Amino acid sequence: MFLLLLNYVKPLSEVDRFVGEHREFLERYYASGHFLLSGRKEPRSGGVILARADNRQAIEQIVRQDPFSREGIAEYQIVEWLPSMSAPELAQLKDG
Repeated sequence: MFLLLLNYVKPLSEVDRFVGEHREFLERYYASGHFLLSGRKEPRSGGVILARADNRQAIEQIVRQDPFSREGIAEYQIVEWLPSMSAPELAQLKDG
């Protein structure tokens, strides 16, 4: 399991230019089963994605496809972690 933390490094005017393409990127990886949850930070300084992949190399390859990464709009921090406890309704994330 991976926690992807995005921090904008360019003005919001630049972010807004690529929001549509970024959403298409998100939709592609929700459809593939890699992304589980995502949203923007408040205040609007970046975003957070809960993701799964076979290994760090696979998630790094996915991150490079994000237009925010490709265009240098956001920096990604990738945190790999192993869930060991969960609320009952999220147990499949821990086990899967």
